[in-house]
Amino acid sequence: MPGCAVEPYKTLSRNAGQHHRGDVAVDPVRLAIADKNPLIIRGLRSLFTEDGRFETVVAATDGELFLDCVERMQFDIGIIGWDMAFCNAQEVLEALADRENAPSVIIYTGNLGPDIPARAMALGAAGFCSKTQAPEHLMDMIMSVAGGQMVFPLSRGKRHDPMVSLTAREREILKALCDGKTNARLAKAFGVSPNTIKFHLRNLYEKLGVHNRAAAVAMLLSR
Repeated sequence: MPGCAVEPYKTLSRNAGQHHRGDVAVDPVRLAIADKNPLIIRGLRSLFTEDGRFETVVAATDGELFLDCVERMQFDIGIIGWDMAFCNAQEVLEALADRENAPSVIIYTGNLGPDIPARAMALGAAGFCSKTQAPEHLMDMIMSVAGGQMVFPLSRGKRHDPMVSLTAREREILKALCDGKTNARLAKAFGVSPNTIKFHLRNLYEKLGVHNRAAAVAMLLSR
């Protein structure tokens, strides 16, 4: 459909999508993603595609489209941002509260307001994950929620911002990554060798707790 911001993905066959826990074949956890930032959606989809425990069913760029997906499609867990257009996470959770067989919802956000985890829990969310945390933390949380658990941070205080640990040069390089520059173009722009750029990128990724430039850019854009 013209202008559609919902991205359905091909559903894997049951056997092809199964992973194993011990000797028992287990179906993948079916996921839906909703976030205002297409780069976040793309990054999460790539992350989940590489892990046989998960199957991305659909993605949407706002809460209203996410609720439409709930009506039309079957999935186990929704991974949604807190701040979305047309219908934010709070409104999504309120809409799902009285719905039978509603999917579980994990809030995945760069909004680090200290009261948000408690608000999300009160509204019926099953988990809360900051975008500043390592991807492995989100994946572990998904498996815990799929197993019937609720996962929220113990502390409601303000979290440390990993961006403050970057040097001035690393911050400049991170901003340049948003323009899609290759290592060679970065080296030319900053007047250094490609190996120096690689060195800065390794340090930058380690400080941010990410593994690639897409995740680093997504973290910057989520702020």
